[in-house]
Amino acid sequence: MSSDMQVFKLPDLGEGLTEAELVNWLVAVGDEIVVDQPIAEVETAKSMVEVPSPYAGTVAELHGEAGQTLDVGKPLISIARAGSSTGSPAAAPPVPAGSVDPSPVSSGLDASPAVEAAAETYRTEEKAGSGNVLIGYGTPGGATGGRTRPRKASISADSVSAPVAVAEPVMEPAVAGTRIPGKLSAVISPLVRKMARDHGVSLDAIEGSGASGLIMRKDVEAAISAPEAPAAVPAPRVAAVSGVAAPASADAGAVDSRTGLAVSARTPVRGVRKAVAANMTRSRSEIPEATVWVDVDATALLEMRAELKKRAPHDTPGLLAFIARFVTAGLKKYPALNTRFETASDGSQEIVGFDGINLGFAAQTDRGLVVPSVRNAHELSARELDAEIRRLTAVARDGKATPTELGSGTFTLNNYGVFGVDGSAAIINYPEVAMLGVGRIIDKPWVVNGELAVRKVTELTLAFDHRVCDGETAAGFLRYVADAIENPGGALADM
Repeated sequence: MSSDMQVFKLPDLGEGLTEAELVNWLVAVGDEIVVDQPIAEVETAKSMVEVPSPYAGTVAELHGEAGQTLDVGKPLISIARAGSSTGSPAAAPPVPAGSVDPSPVSSGLDASPAVEAAAETYRTEEKAGSGNVLIGYGTPGGATGGRTRPRKASISADSVSAPVAVAEPVMEPAVAGTRIPGKLSAVISPLVRKMARDHGVSLDAIEGSGASGLIMRKDVEAAISAPEAPAAVPAPRVAAVSGVAAPASADAGAVDSRTGLAVSARTPVRGVRKAVAANMTRSRSEIPEATVWVDVDATALLEMRAELKKRAPHDTPGLLAFIARFVTAGLKKYPALNTRFETASDGSQEIVGFDGINLGFAAQTDRGLVVPSVRNAHELSARELDAEIRRLTAVARDGKATPTELGSGTFTLNNYGVFGVDGSAAIINYPEVAMLGVGRIIDKPWVVNGELAVRKVTELTLAFDHRVCDGETAAGFLRYVADAIENPGGALADM
């Protein structure tokens, strides 16, 4: 390794994370970058983050492509020191596997004007960031140095993990002795094949509109939007059977041996979904959980909030914030539910208590279910809790919540009533020991002072780890929160 080359390895972006998915490069080979400039967007098991560079200089090599999962501690980017000859801005970017080199291939003959024009078309469009070049190459969006944001494209699991067969170069009759960019579907990027396959388009039927038959993005899009696009020929996939690699049909349209049904899709489990799956599996396998529930008359709480809203229409906490305030007060009274159960390597076990409450709440996002937590929630009023819940929900849905915000909870509040259901046998958010769920609030017949009335009723469900407490403690906490909801004025007066 040259002393002029600085290699930045993927750091641990959270507490003990071992890998991250590369979502998008924010720089390109040849860019001049400065210290702390964001160079890539990566998705960890907890959040989407931008990775800043600790070095300044010229980008010499990008170690990975969008869609790949990278291990912590492995090279992420190589940067040439300022003033060194290595990795100058004129350095050509690496060509993805399975793609056609946009420059002419030397064969002992001078490249024809047509080939030169095709190559120049590619270079011009790449510099301009037009998006018209072949899908899979990426366009840096400008020829100058500094931060760039290439066009994003999804990558299938097959294109990342399976070897891609690259066809031998085929001579075009008009320009023998050279390879021409585009035109030949057998050597187009796996991303192009995936795009065409997903939309039922045959690459063999596409005529490139660029110089010398260069297939551009607009050609693929035009084929997709055509009324009757030719069906795509599925690409073979390598499958391991009894330890032996054998060709298998593509997932789309393949028949499942167990059900006899055609497989419509295969979705890789990664990112947030992978973390949720591992966490839920560990919770179910390790925690002997029990569940208690109770119906609650929330009429008084709704009436109290309605009165507050009349006085301050734009500064009244939501119902979840009031319930969160009751939960933190209840956890102070029943601290066993705000603990963690730990087993040491020697088999000894401890129940770890905390001097404070980090209240997590389940938030549904485009990336899946996440649980950001309000730190030191026991110190906040209902209005302050409401503001923090709204803030954390927004950053979580934008994929910008930090690992600390997503991984430091001590108790979780789950409002699944927004999905229109009454109750749920929830899985505890490991390594916590309890979760309180709140169902929808609906009109139900209720006995009030010996008479039947229609009231606003919800159901509270508490799942708890039976190792840290018995049913009496769990029921006591649940009843405390229920009583506070039924008599919010009296409860808040004592808090």
